[in-house]
Amino acid sequence: MTRDFDFLVLGSGIAGLSAALEASRHGRVAVVTKTRMPEGSSDWAQGGIASVWSPDDSFESHQLDTEVAGAGLCHPDIVRLVVEEGPARVREMIALGTRFSLRPDADDAYDVDLGLEGGHSKRRILHALDSTGHEMMRTLVEAVRGRPSIEILEQTLAIDLLVSSKFGLPGPSRCWGAYALDKSTGGILTLRARNTILATGGAGKVYLYTSNPDVSTGDGVAIAYRAGVPIANMEFIQFHPTCLYHPQAKSFLVSETVRGEGGILKRPDGTPFMKAYDERAELAPRDIVARAIDREMKSRGFDCVLLDISHRPKDFLEQRFPTIIARCREFGIDPTREPIPVVPAAHYTCGGVLTDDRGRTSLDGLWAAGEVASTGLHGANRLASNSLLEGLVFGHRAAADAAARVASDHSGIPALPAWNPGSARSSDESVLVSQSWEEIRRFMWNYVGIVRSDRRLARARARIDLVLDEIRHDYWDFLPTADSLEVRNLAAVADLIIASALLRRESRGLHFTVDCPESDDAHWKRDTVLVRDPVSQRPVPWTGA
Repeated sequence: MTRDFDFLVLGSGIAGLSAALEASRHGRVAVVTKTRMPEGSSDWAQGGIASVWSPDDSFESHQLDTEVAGAGLCHPDIVRLVVEEGPARVREMIALGTRFSLRPDADDAYDVDLGLEGGHSKRRILHALDSTGHEMMRTLVEAVRGRPSIEILEQTLAIDLLVSSKFGLPGPSRCWGAYALDKSTGGILTLRARNTILATGGAGKVYLYTSNPDVSTGDGVAIAYRAGVPIANMEFIQFHPTCLYHPQAKSFLVSETVRGEGGILKRPDGTPFMKAYDERAELAPRDIVARAIDREMKSRGFDCVLLDISHRPKDFLEQRFPTIIARCREFGIDPTREPIPVVPAAHYTCGGVLTDDRGRTSLDGLWAAGEVASTGLHGANRLASNSLLEGLVFGHRAAADAAARVASDHSGIPALPAWNPGSARSSDESVLVSQSWEEIRRFMWNYVGIVRSDRRLARARARIDLVLDEIRHDYWDFLPTADSLEVRNLAAVADLIIASALLRRESRGLHFTVDCPESDDAHWKRDTVLVRDPVSQRPVPWTGA
C-alpha cells in the first residue's frame, strides 16, 4: 500500500509529537510509532525538564552547566539557542495542559516547583512529581489525537528511507519518505512524504542492562546511516548511575532527583564513597558518578551499591517521589526506612544523526530531533534533564523548517516503486534473531561499557563483524519481521559505537578508556563523525563539510 503525506514523522516521543503538532498547521502529517502511544523513553522520564525559570537563574548559568557537563564538545551556539528557546516551549506545554508540580503558595500553573539535579548550579528542573515525561506525553498525545490533519500509524516500524538516488532519479539525492512494516498484518507500506522527520529516540537496548524501554533499538540512527547520512559521537553513551537492583525490576530507573534532594551513595556496609571521587559528591555529573559506582563494584566485588535518602522526612519522600517509592515497595524495599540497591545501566545516546541548528541532516528532505539526533547540545555528556528540553526545542524547529519548505516548494512527490521482496521467504528460524540479539547486548555490555580498553574494543569489533555478516545474509533471505528489523538496527548501532570508541584516542566525558586515560584537546576536542562506506558497508570517518 502506498500513502502520501506532506510530513512523515517517525517516532512518537516528546520530539516527534512536538514536531507533528507544529507541522499539522501546514499540511497532512503521519506519525509512525512502532508500538502504541505513549510507549517510549519520553513517557518513562522521571526527573524533569531543565529550563531557566527563576529570577535567581540565568541563560548564562544554564549554558555554563551544560558545557561543563559536555566536557568541551558542546557547540556553544546550539547550547545558547536551546536554553534561550526552552522557556517559551515549556510555556506552550503548560498552555496545552501540562500539570507541572507547583509551589505551595502558587498563584497559577506557571508558578512551578523547581528541583535540583546533578551538574546544575541552580534549581531549574520543572517536574510533575517523579513522572514528568508521562505528564508531558499525556498532554501531547491528547493534543495530537485532537488534530484532524494528523494520522497516527501505530504498530508500524520504519524499515528504510526512500532515497531518490537509490531509485536512479535525476538530481541531488533526496528523501521522499520511508518503507515501513505494518506489524499487525505483516504488510509493507510505502509512505511517501515531501518532508521526513526522524524522532525515533535512543538505542539503550544495545546494552544488556538499560533503563530504556524495549522500543529503544536505535532504529532512526540505523536507517539514516544506511541512507548515507553522517552519524556523530556514538561513543558517548550515558550510563545512568542508579537503576533499581532487583531480579524482577526490569529497567526501573531511580531518578537523578533523588540525589538532588539529598540521597547519599553508600557501600553495602553503609560507608559513603562519592567524596573520594569528586568534591561535588552525589551532585557530580552522571559520567563521574557512574564510573565511581562501577569502580566500587568491580574493585570490591559488590553486586550493587546503596542509595540512601531515608534520612529525609517520610511525608516529603512520599509526596516528592510517589512513583519511585511505590515501585520499590512492590519489591519489598521501603526507601523511607532503608537504602535502595542500585547499579548503573545504559540510559541515553548522546550521539546520533548529525544535524544543524534547524534539525536538518545532510540528506535533503530529512530532519532529525530528540535523542536520535546529534545537534551539538550534549557534547561528550548530557546534563541531567536537558533531553526533554532538546526534544521540545528541536521538534519545533525541525517542523517549522520543514513547513517553510512546504510553503515555498510545490513540487510533487515522484513515482517510487513499492517494496519488492524478491525471493525472500518466511523464516522459521527465530532462534537466529534471538541469538544475535543476546550476543550483541552481552558483548557490548562487557567490552564497550562504562570503562573500555583497546583489547575489549578489538574483541567487540571481531564479534560485530561476524554478527553483521550473518544478519546481512538473513535480511535478504527472509521476509522482514519486527524482531529481525530491530536486531538489524541494533547491530548497525553497535558497529557505530565500537568504531567511534576505537577512533577516539583519549578519555572524555562518557568515553573512558584505560589505554588513553587523559583528555587530549590538541587532537580530540572535536566531534567523531562517521558515514557508511558504500563498498565495505562499514563506518568510516566522514570527510564532508
